[in-house]
Amino acid sequence: MAPMSERWPVTVAVSRPDGSVEHVRVGTAVKSGEGFTLTLEPLAMRPEGARPPASAPRGSGRVAAPGQSSDLVFPNYGRSKGLPIAGASMQDLEFYANGSRRSLADPSKARFHDKERVLLGAIEGEIARQRGEEPSPPSDEVPPPSDEDAPF
Repeated sequence: MAPMSERWPVTVAVSRPDGSVEHVRVGTAVKSGEGFTLTLEPLAMRPEGARPPASAPRGSGRVAAPGQSSDLVFPNYGRSKGLPIAGASMQDLEFYANGSRRSLADPSKARFHDKERVLLGAIEGEIARQRGEEPSPPSDEVPPPSDEDAPF
C-alpha cells in the first residue's frame, strides 16, 4: 500500500440548484511510477431532481457493515486529518486507534466517548478488512493505561 503522502482523494465539483458547489469524492489517486493509478468508488447517477436515497450524511459517524466501505474520516489532528479511514495506511490506522483508546481511557473525556467508540470501531474494521479478517464486534472494554498515556 502506498504511503498517505502518495495518495490523494479525487473529487468532482457538483453544482447545486442553489448555486453552491459541493466537492464529491469519487476515488483515490495513488502515485505509480511516473504517473498515477485511479481507483474509483462505486458510482451511481440519478435523474435530475430525483431525491437521493435516505442515508446518513458523510462523516456522520455511521459505521459500515462488514464488507462495506465506511465514509468516516480521521479527526482533525495528525498527518491524515480529515482523510478517509477507508484505504488508509496501517501506520495511520494504528496511530488514530491508539489516540481513540487513550481518549476512551480518560474519564475526563467521557462526553466524547460515544464518538470515540464509533471512530475506533471504524478504524478497527478497516484494519480487519486490510488484513482480510472478519471485524470483531464492538467492545466496551477500555484497555489499561500504557507508557504512551504518560503526559510527558
